[in-house]
Amino acid sequence: MEIAHTPPTMADVAALAGVSHQTVSRVLNNHPSVSEKTRQKVNDSIATLGYRRNLAARALATGDTRIIGVLVSNTSLSGPSGALLAIEQAARSRGYWVAVAGLQSRDPSEAADAISHFIDFGADGIIAIAQTQAAADATLKASQGVPTLLVTSGVVPPGISTLDIDQAGGATQAMTILRGLGHTRIAHVSGPEGDLHAGVRESVWREMVPDTDPAHSLCIEGDWSAGSGYRATMQIMASGACPTAIFAANDRMAFGVLRALNERGLTVPHDMSVVGFDDFEGSDCAIPPLTTIRQDHEALSQAAMELLLEAIANQPARAIRIPATLVVRSSAGAVPRPR
Repeated sequence: MEIAHTPPTMADVAALAGVSHQTVSRVLNNHPSVSEKTRQKVNDSIATLGYRRNLAARALATGDTRIIGVLVSNTSLSGPSGALLAIEQAARSRGYWVAVAGLQSRDPSEAADAISHFIDFGADGIIAIAQTQAAADATLKASQGVPTLLVTSGVVPPGISTLDIDQAGGATQAMTILRGLGHTRIAHVSGPEGDLHAGVRESVWREMVPDTDPAHSLCIEGDWSAGSGYRATMQIMASGACPTAIFAANDRMAFGVLRALNERGLTVPHDMSVVGFDDFEGSDCAIPPLTTIRQDHEALSQAAMELLLEAIANQPARAIRIPATLVVRSSAGAVPRPR
């Protein structure tokens, strides 16, 4: 008859390492009071014995699961995907694991269902990257009683911590560099209607584009993809408008803008200037390298964990805005001289 082997316990680790049960617990929880020598001795014992923590038992004993629920739109085409990866890495560095729910639609009930699922399995807190006001509202309605952080540009009631990259500041920098180069006829390829970040970027464009020649300053809606940027640019050029610059609401759409201008025989930036938003991977390798706005997802992720842990500890709510940064490359130049 085969004899079942009993899994090693924390007491076994403590005995082999020659330390107390409490010291092993501190090492497992990354407590700073343990010396590096003792920490290494405990970790070596864990490896030798093949010890694994019983997280279910720990959750029953302490009332926390060390799991954070993250709600995000299910897209690889816009900023939230970068924010999600950075948040997951920041959570793990603090001893938390992330459960992710990707939204397939903009139906608020889908967000509410995801939040309920997080609550059902005992998530210690929730981070919702809310791209629409409806998603933000549904999150708050469903998550009452659970520490929650909203990463959003939307309207949030008092008492809820919020976080976002400064969308208005970033869009202002994009428009300022174009205006500073002498451009007054600036077209805009926007993100999809209802998206909060797209709305902020478009609002800044409308505030800063001169109204002296509105026929040459068109706004065409895209969907964050390069293909939509290409189609929007072709639509702008076919309309008879003659902008001297295009502000694309994200870099992927800017890639499509650059292709369309190339096919029309226009050289960037000599014939047309282009500015994007995101500083997406590959923006520096576009032809020409894309002038854009950098969103610091690393800073956002660290701030997200800081705010959520404060909420878990019942500390007062705060709002943080991470500055966006202008990255000047080669796609924006002075207004071309009339031929």
